[in-house]
Amino acid sequence: MSLADKDRIFTNLYGFQSAGLKAAQARGDWDDTKALLAKGQDAIIEDVKASGLRGRGGAGFPTGMKWSFMPKESKDGRPSFLVINADESEPGSCKDREIMRHDPHKLIEGALVAGFAMRARAAYIYIRGEYIREAEALQAAIDEAYDAGLIGKNACGSGYDYDVFLHRGAGAYICGEETALIESLEGKKGQPRLKPPFPAGAGLYGCPTTVNNVESIAVVPTILRRGPAWFDGFGREKNSGTKLFQISGHVEKPCVVEEEMSIPFRELIERHCGGIRGGWDNLLAVIPGGSSVPLVPAEQIMDAPMDFDGLKELGSGLGTAAVIVMDKSTDIVRAISRISYFYKHESCGQCTPCREGTGWMWRVMKRLETGDADIDEIDMLHTVTKQVEGHTICALGDAAAWPIQGLIRHFRPELERRITERADAMQEAAE
Repeated sequence: MSLADKDRIFTNLYGFQSAGLKAAQARGDWDDTKALLAKGQDAIIEDVKASGLRGRGGAGFPTGMKWSFMPKESKDGRPSFLVINADESEPGSCKDREIMRHDPHKLIEGALVAGFAMRARAAYIYIRGEYIREAEALQAAIDEAYDAGLIGKNACGSGYDYDVFLHRGAGAYICGEETALIESLEGKKGQPRLKPPFPAGAGLYGCPTTVNNVESIAVVPTILRRGPAWFDGFGREKNSGTKLFQISGHVEKPCVVEEEMSIPFRELIERHCGGIRGGWDNLLAVIPGGSSVPLVPAEQIMDAPMDFDGLKELGSGLGTAAVIVMDKSTDIVRAISRISYFYKHESCGQCTPCREGTGWMWRVMKRLETGDADIDEIDMLHTVTKQVEGHTICALGDAAAWPIQGLIRHFRPELERRITERADAMQEAAE
């Protein structure tokens, strides 16, 4: 069960060819896009629904369904917008940058097709501030597409006017949350909004807006060309298609690779990464979807299917498919402590449970690293994670709580060992 080269959507993932328009057209991008648009707006949305595509930014919401929430016609003259989330600040995630660096025309064509399907007036691509070369490559591709008449007035000769704007963020993790991203686009402080109203009702500038991830948008033209049944043929039911996996950590060859959804973890690592450093017996745990999902111990993940439902069953999640592999040389408590520091640092401070809770959890984690705590503080820490999780406007509270919950669930003996050893050492010193 491996993805054949002919089925790869991202054929220039590693930048062996030019990212320019001519090379992109030779790879099949912008191939009679006018005919894709001629299918009609509702037909495009139906095709995306039938393909089984779920959001590639982490939440896994069905993309076609999300598009169908957009109003069919404007009753009050408000335009609609497509916002593409290229913030990619989740530690471990590095797939969207490869698309923007090496295959930017896939994204721009996808933006046109998706925007047309949702009757949007323009697309705004919100790119992470640190992505300097990526922003340059993407802007160059946008300029080429304008010059060739592929976007702008009468895009691709379809009679549809459509603009694409690139907006650079300033490097805040919270701006990857869709409503905080919209606030930031409007020039305000990046803080999540209360929902409802949802962006489909009142998003950017108070207009109907859909926010989608880079990968979700970039695969759309290929799905329409090859047909939804082709895309739906990969992976298990409700986990369709191909997916960019970003594998880092203790593997022989870390990489970003396009593979079939639901590929077993062991096969993914063996085929593309040359196995685990020091062999499979040396595997300790894996964070399968970027730093915000709970870790999974080695014995549980070995043969797990890498998809939304398979990892959910293990009490974790696929997230962005940023697979962080940790072998037995890892100080697992220190690793999770470092992640909890990241969420404390990136909390926007709007909701009290997150503003106060993330700092509190990090300080306890810091003490647990050295065992400077009491055994009952482990349960107290778990209780606090439950008081943060689900009690905030956006999911950053959950993202801060889950890694710690995963650690306590699977590595409680390690936490207890550190506390007991330190207590014994202190006792000896006192005597």
